[in-house]
Amino acid sequence: MTSCHIAEEPVKKIAIFGGTHGNELTGVFLVKHWLEDGAEIQRVGLEVKPFITNPRAVKKCSRYIDCDLNRVFDLENLGKNRSEDLPYEVRRAQEINNLFGPKDSEDAYDIIFDLHNTTSNMGCTLILEDSTNDFLIQMFHYIKTSLAPLPCYVYLIEHPSLKYATTRSVAKYPVGIEVGPQPQGVLRADILDQMRKMIKHALDFIHHFNEGKEFPSCAIEVYKIMEKVDYPRNESGEIAAIIHPNLQTGNHCTPVTPCF
Repeated sequence: MTSCHIAEEPVKKIAIFGGTHGNELTGVFLVKHWLEDGAEIQRVGLEVKPFITNPRAVKKCSRYIDCDLNRVFDLENLGKNRSEDLPYEVRRAQEINNLFGPKDSEDAYDIIFDLHNTTSNMGCTLILEDSTNDFLIQMFHYIKTSLAPLPCYVYLIEHPSLKYATTRSVAKYPVGIEVGPQPQGVLRADILDQMRKMIKHALDFIHHFNEGKEFPSCAIEVYKIMEKVDYPRNESGEIAAIIHPNLQTGNHCTPVTPCF
């Protein structure tokens, strides 16, 4: 995937979300830290707001309360009349949309970094929802280069007929950050350090961009899901196998060249 031209308007408003899933603790820890002392995420000319997205789930250390907050930011849910009968996460999505949106509007935040952990051995992974977004391609290239020799992967979840309803989709430029492996409800210092560096390099890139720095054409390698392979199951639908020890904790993604 290559990039030549990027957006001309400066970036002004940035949010960093932690706790979209309440048991993914790296983002929760970092956001709480930055709420107390945000000096390291501030850049001249930028408004950078750290934010806990699902405080009830964070308090309970659970993925969500009623439904997955990272799946309800579609216009239907956001446009529903506010009522206590709505699932908690739908009401919370409406609040977030009012604070950082409205979604698909000129008033929406420029960038939302949504911080996640995974139990999968994905390492540092950036999630891209639009393969034509040259600004994000340049940003991801900058982050990958800055992190080297630590690997950083790009996961493309673009779909021609599907509009994603992720928490970060409120912003003009949504960025998912997924770092693992880390068990749910647990903190790992190495994972926290990696995510912290990813945010630092992202903010540095935005600062350079706003100052007018020119970025040459670049190429990045991306990964896409080609198919899903389920566990073997018995007649009752129960899982009837486990991961082989030689494969456990391994990263067995095979790059496809070219990606497009």
